[in-house]
Amino acid sequence: MALPQLKNDRLIRALLRQPTDTTPVWIMRQAGRYLPEYRATRKQAGSFLDLCKNTELACEVTLQPLRRFALDAAILFSDILTIPDAMGLGLYFAEGEGPKFERPLRSAADISRLGAPDPAENLRYVTDAVSLVRRELDGKVPLIGFSGSPWTLSTYMVEGGSSKEYRYIKGMMYENPTALHQLLSTLAQAVTVYLNAQIEAGAQAVMIFDTWGGVLTPQTYRDFSLNYMQQIVAGLHRQHEGRKIPVTLFTKGGAQWLEDMADTGCDALGLDWTIDIDEARTRVGNRVALQGNLDPCVLYADPDSIREKAREIISRFGNHPGHVFNLGHGIHPAINPDHLGALIDAVHEFGFDIRK
Repeated sequence: MALPQLKNDRLIRALLRQPTDTTPVWIMRQAGRYLPEYRATRKQAGSFLDLCKNTELACEVTLQPLRRFALDAAILFSDILTIPDAMGLGLYFAEGEGPKFERPLRSAADISRLGAPDPAENLRYVTDAVSLVRRELDGKVPLIGFSGSPWTLSTYMVEGGSSKEYRYIKGMMYENPTALHQLLSTLAQAVTVYLNAQIEAGAQAVMIFDTWGGVLTPQTYRDFSLNYMQQIVAGLHRQHEGRKIPVTLFTKGGAQWLEDMADTGCDALGLDWTIDIDEARTRVGNRVALQGNLDPCVLYADPDSIREKAREIISRFGNHPGHVFNLGHGIHPAINPDHLGALIDAVHEFGFDIRK
């Protein structure tokens, strides 16, 4: 059965640098702990991983923020560590400590045993959720699929969880780069297949999250992170259902490499809050759209202050195509949902005004 046409295609048009009536907005982690309805659904699921792997509940939390806010996109509720979990590393979430792996990769022998998982088997719960969300959206807004970058995934897989020192992954990078390149190559293949499966299931745009790329030096970023994201971009299905599928790259802490990122063939770059958006646009010109870049902590302020910061970013970008408003990283769990509502309304208001 054919799926309905998009009723609101602002996001897709902006990512492809086409004119829009106002600035589209969605929020990283827009389905999450700041919403009481999300917390209730997660409690119903039993655990975070159980919530991710329950197709109906993952669909439910994906749609929850759209019932509250006039967002211009849905993003699939899932986790960036689904691929390493499918590789058998024993993903679990320790209370107050974040993700951990029972079997981290510490040697070339560990890495040589890995293979890219088949999304149709090991990650079917993700593609099933994509299909269900698309049906439930009924063309209201587009659905964004996503994955972690190979570098970011490998950081968790080698460290065994979150890290401040990157002792094991950077040790491997400098001592045994061949082994790390083998891991990154396997992950690049896995991410490409995974994102293509999401596209085939109904994702209308995809995003690659390079959360830890900013901890690298300029040369190691190009060799161990950007190189593999570029391979993924080259391997993605860029047309589906008669429409182009935009691809966004986001490296947290990656403002110094915007030109190199724009050269990958992606359609858009995500920005954190460490660069002014007008400077970013000057540097990349019309090659890519830009997404961002409000500091998430602004949402702790009062609604008038939030509106002013939204106006400032939209004014800095100017009356040009190719801006998707977002935070510079994910929304914090303690944010008042009403403050996010004030932001979204302000973005649409000021985005409309600047196009008059």
